[in-house]
Amino acid sequence: MTNGGVTNQEIAALLEEIAALLEQQEANPFRVRAYRTGAATVRKQKKPVVTTITEESADALQELPGIGEGLAGTIAEYISTGRSRALERLQGEFAPADLLVRVPGIGEELAGRIVEKLGIETLEELERAAHDGRLATVEGFGPRRLETVRANLGSILSQATQRRVRQRATASAPPTPLPDQPTVAQLLSVDEEYRRRAAADELNKIAPRRFNPNREAWLPVLHTEREEWEFTALFSNTARAHELNATRDWVVIYYRPEGKGQDAEGQNTVVTETSSILVGKRVIRGREEECRYYYTEAAPTHQHDDGVAAQIKDEEAIPF
Repeated sequence: MTNGGVTNQEIAALLEEIAALLEQQEANPFRVRAYRTGAATVRKQKKPVVTTITEESADALQELPGIGEGLAGTIAEYISTGRSRALERLQGEFAPADLLVRVPGIGEELAGRIVEKLGIETLEELERAAHDGRLATVEGFGPRRLETVRANLGSILSQATQRRVRQRATASAPPTPLPDQPTVAQLLSVDEEYRRRAAADELNKIAPRRFNPNREAWLPVLHTEREEWEFTALFSNTARAHELNATRDWVVIYYRPEGKGQDAEGQNTVVTETSSILVGKRVIRGREEECRYYYTEAAPTHQHDDGVAAQIKDEEAIPF
């Protein structure tokens, strides 16, 4: 369902605001230019972009000069919902609960309880919790709602992602690389670069509105690339992170393949492990088994502290 009241001028203003924030945060100049080119194209159109989407589809926008799949997805999302995840992320405003309410069967109140109790921040983490029993412990989840959420998640997540999540939940097989997400090595590399540059005060900072009454510009933002992937990294600014004093430890990494739209976008949270054999290591939530493999097998030249690698290899199974 589209919002017929959105004008071309409003859409252009949105794209220009995203371009300005990307420029301030020292993102790739080509990305900045793409948003500005898209804004100029939309502003010149005599026919309302809303009409193009209503009469044809969001894909039809890609026939306009300078509008690729990524920009078309941003425009379509704004017309459909009145919001832009790309803009909210650049402003440090995107909250995990906003992501969870995209799943039919989960409202705002229930999403808040899930985040508060389980610390879940991605759909992949939610899928895993739905199958390993944790989601059933959240107030409001009976057998029927749990089955509904499982089914809806199944239609949202790719089949490959579902297989990996369920495989991790049962620990029945070694992890396998998938084409729909960056590798563990890429994500940990982005995490390392972000924390190193944030500590050295080399990154531009934004002033998120949430949990920031004094409007302090405290949140560093990194835009970077690894091979065919675009990444945005920033410390978690969630209620849970503040409650656990983890705002300088938890790093949220948003990613998508270069040039792809919003539907291809994903996110992961990287934290310092506190309870497993990987204690002290940086671990990707929801991909713990892959991290274990990375530290012990996939990165044999990686330096492991305190004999972690040898200890892991001697274990039959490690509870995370």
